[in-house]
Amino acid sequence: MCAFRVTLSRRQRQELEHHLHTAQRSGQLHDVTCLLAILAVTGGQSCGEVALTLRVTLKTVHQWVRRLLVAGPRGLQRAKPPGRPSKLTKTQKHELAQLIDAGPVQAGYTSACWRSPMIQQMIYERFGVFYNVFYIAQLLKNLGFSYQKAAFVSDHLNEEKRQVWCTTTWPQIVNAAKAQAALLLFGDEASFPQWGTLSYTWARRGHQPMVKTW
Repeated sequence: MCAFRVTLSRRQRQELEHHLHTAQRSGQLHDVTCLLAILAVTGGQSCGEVALTLRVTLKTVHQWVRRLLVAGPRGLQRAKPPGRPSKLTKTQKHELAQLIDAGPVQAGYTSACWRSPMIQQMIYERFGVFYNVFYIAQLLKNLGFSYQKAAFVSDHLNEEKRQVWCTTTWPQIVNAAKAQAALLLFGDEASFPQWGTLSYTWARRGHQPMVKTW
């Protein structure tokens, strides 16, 4: 548990959230972790819980909180670190390309289309490298990918079930309707594209990606 309790004004919290968004987009991993920790602690979580979740030491969380108390939100800003940021190796880039080829669902995402922030997160979780989200597009282009419109294929059609429907289920429905002199009516959702909403995703240049519908 923290030995102190910290609260932020609404303006201060909005300022930190703005800095967090900026750090996430620019690939500033240290600042992202620091700001997430501060927002969590000031939101009511204990320093121990925050340290465990963000995989940093308890001492580090305490230092960040003290910097906030001493100098306010500006005290959390860090000078630009010297040297070049870490990059993916040739082997890691090859593995990344295979992961993108396999699709987001295979990587554990619910979306069927790749987005740059998703790839940014995957690179960090898999390889420990945190790229600027704006650099992701250039990285993928260098690997032979392009951002293109996906084609949809059905994920639920079953030829065997279709045959059962045509030879058994549908004739039974028709016979029952005739026996009762009933009408067979069909309804559909208005303005709902049955083929899915066309979307864009990252895929190999020259090969249109195929996205399964649900």
